[in-house]
Amino acid sequence: MERMIYLDNAATTPTAPEVIEAMLPYYEERFGNPSAVYEFGNKSKNAIEEARNYIAESVGAKPQEIYFTAGGSESDNWAIKATAESLGHRGNHVITTKIEHHAVLKTCDYLEHNGYEVTYLDVDQNGMVRPEMVKRAIRPTTILVSVMTANNEIGTIEPIARIGALTSRFGICFHTDAVQAYGQIPLNVNALRVDMLSASAHKFNGPKGVGFLYIREGKNIPPFVHGGDQERKNRAGTENVPGIVGMGVAARLAHETMAEREEREIRLRDYLIYSVLKEVPLARLNGDWKKRLPGNADFCFDFVDGGSLLVMLDMDGICASAGSACTSGQSEPSHVLKAIGVEEERARGALRLTLGANTTREDIDYVVEKIKKNVSELREKSTAYQEYNDTHRVQKGRGKAWK
Repeated sequence: MERMIYLDNAATTPTAPEVIEAMLPYYEERFGNPSAVYEFGNKSKNAIEEARNYIAESVGAKPQEIYFTAGGSESDNWAIKATAESLGHRGNHVITTKIEHHAVLKTCDYLEHNGYEVTYLDVDQNGMVRPEMVKRAIRPTTILVSVMTANNEIGTIEPIARIGALTSRFGICFHTDAVQAYGQIPLNVNALRVDMLSASAHKFNGPKGVGFLYIREGKNIPPFVHGGDQERKNRAGTENVPGIVGMGVAARLAHETMAEREEREIRLRDYLIYSVLKEVPLARLNGDWKKRLPGNADFCFDFVDGGSLLVMLDMDGICASAGSACTSGQSEPSHVLKAIGVEEERARGALRLTLGANTTREDIDYVVEKIKKNVSELREKSTAYQEYNDTHRVQKGRGKAWK
């Protein structure tokens, strides 16, 4: 393999050199436990608080509203399970959507097995949640609404601020999974009117295994991990100091470069989308054309097996995915594509390409060329495609004869 083009940044991103450099001292000369009373431990504690302060500033929150976790899945679990537990005396109804990440969907399934009722909202063909659907689903027993900021597969950005205004008016707790959105687009918890927000460092060039949960002050969400007094007695366990430091640096870098990156990635993304749709017949773009994450392009190719296409692209030095990294290897088509009305056979030909800081126009040209070639080769082996072609030729011939 002569070259490698990485287009799976929605799955994970490379850790930035500045992040690694900032983390290393906390593995070596500054390894002290932040809970210790001596100065050596205080250096770790101060580093944690510095990261907390910056992350809070980046979303318009107070430092005491930011809690460090092991990543997006823990943050989602904490937000949903703890809210259900603390507000169970008020009701047992939760509202979410059919296109959420499995960290949310499986947590809601857990709640259903423990006496809660969950409404899974439909979305439109672009994956958009309609605020009026949320409003219609609200009951007197509704205690939580959880809607992702942007979809991890098709990239659609949801109307979170409008939903937040609605939940605020009804006095319902509102959580958003912002794992794909944080560091990619501007977010402000007050403008969005969210009560909880989840994020994960490895999605914005930080280390794996660390994330955060924003909890609005006054919400009194109970601890998720019990034990010591870390994180103001709300999340026990010795803090992952190097990871938290790295996440803080990654967050700062992401927000300092966001405007420039967003403009650049949108330009490259649109070039990729138009090139694929122009060069590859029977291709479909999934998700909203404009209200989508800057670096996300998600397609379905008729008469193509997505798994086979990924293998062929891998042999060409291209890293891509068929959807969420958390469900790779599954034989069933994406639940997100199913929710937006994509037929099962077409959904099996899914391909997600997510751009990063190092993606170039030349990379895009190479990728489009290889997609076109590999899709063509796969279709040549497809009986269904040959039947489609034969039918199409007959119909064209009849049209000419009629004329």
